[in-house]
Amino acid sequence: MEFTDTTPFEPPFSALDNPRMEFVMEVRLTFPDVYTMAPVPAGGMRTAVLVQGGSFEGPNLKGRAIPGSGGDYAYFRPDDVACFDARYLLEEDDGTVILLNNKGFLWGRKPDTMERLRDWAFNGGDPVPHDEYYLRGNPTFECPVGKHDWLTKHVFIGVGERRSDGNLLRYYALV
Repeated sequence: MEFTDTTPFEPPFSALDNPRMEFVMEVRLTFPDVYTMAPVPAGGMRTAVLVQGGSFEGPNLKGRAIPGSGGDYAYFRPDDVACFDARYLLEEDDGTVILLNNKGFLWGRKPDTMERLRDWAFNGGDPVPHDEYYLRGNPTFECPVGKHDWLTKHVFIGVGERRSDGNLLRYYALV
């Protein structure tokens, strides 16, 4: 079997001493309803937000988040670091369904940041500037063999921003 590179990325690629990231897509998600379980036996609390809608777009992808297809089930540790675990479906404009799994961390750069973020997200409080928190993820993707299966062959990182009704995430591939 002959190998063919079906990725949309162009050289130069990453080298041992020079990793290279390339923008893949921006995902905008809405999840207005939040469910909370607190305290949980291990300490901290668990929250769940269910994806109600959204969109994604990048140089080689465009489509929508499928409403009701999943959500984010974050565990807020006793040290107030949120460990998120999100899983939901994206539908590309060509009809391809893509499963996105995203794990990562959200924590405040200042002592009161997480409290203010929760107040903003859950109680309609004031927005918190992006530079006051760390929201990073490590997504993986599943999709059918074909046009978009390059998503299943790369390492990705995500940089996120909390919005009043959801999240904005930008994903980059290590090429």
